[in-house]
Amino acid sequence: MTESTAQGGARVGGKVALVTGAASGIGLACAQRLAAEGAAVLLTDINEAAGRAAADALAQTGARASFATHDVTSEPIWEQVIALAEERYGALHVLVNNAGIAVAGRLVDLSLADWQRQQAINLDGVFLGIKHAIPAMLRAGSGSIINLSSVAGLQGANRLAAYCATKGGVRLLSKAMAVECGAEGWPIRVNSVHPGIIDTAIWGTIAPTALEEGANAVDLDAMTATVPLHRPGDPGDIANGVLFLASDDSSYMTGSELVIDAGLTA
Repeated sequence: MTESTAQGGARVGGKVALVTGAASGIGLACAQRLAAEGAAVLLTDINEAAGRAAADALAQTGARASFATHDVTSEPIWEQVIALAEERYGALHVLVNNAGIAVAGRLVDLSLADWQRQQAINLDGVFLGIKHAIPAMLRAGSGSIINLSSVAGLQGANRLAAYCATKGGVRLLSKAMAVECGAEGWPIRVNSVHPGIIDTAIWGTIAPTALEEGANAVDLDAMTATVPLHRPGDPGDIANGVLFLASDDSSYMTGSELVIDAGLTA
């Protein structure tokens, strides 16, 4: 672990954030954006080498950033990383539940093991993060929980039924927890973010059964042809939305879904 001295000011200055799945893609962009705007950031990921390198690179810029290996399906490990954030930085104010996978294909061809693995990472991991972040945020005095869903959590997609199920679950779990926190009088906001077609490495990990017969890659150009802005998004586009929800600029937002999709669902 490498950690630098604190940086002050900015939109989330003085806040402590935990970002899961932060070794690459949207998670990394979120960690970078939050750190650039003054937050201390604990990056977590199952990919230890890439995650540690990402945290070290951030720390070298002067950000308060460090890394912890994290299997989001494990409740004991969730307890450990929450405690680690408090130990290293004194509190936890922001949780970005970003870790996720895409296991695609026709539902009739999907194994129960693949269904359960995707549920465990994409939905159980979010449940565990919320469950264990809330007590820490109450100790800190307030908090913002930001759960990464997808446009696939708003509408159906061919050969992505299992993925849609997890992301739809994240959407309504977020809304229910926003209501629950309000009913309990807890000063914790819970919102979901719904990316559209974002140019990340996840497209290269989608199972071949999700593709047209004979295809060997996802054609981003074809996928974005019907998007009003006619281009895929950048992870930084999502990170900007996450920064907004993490900051006090969104203090009157909870139970909301922030859709960042270039008009795909319009």
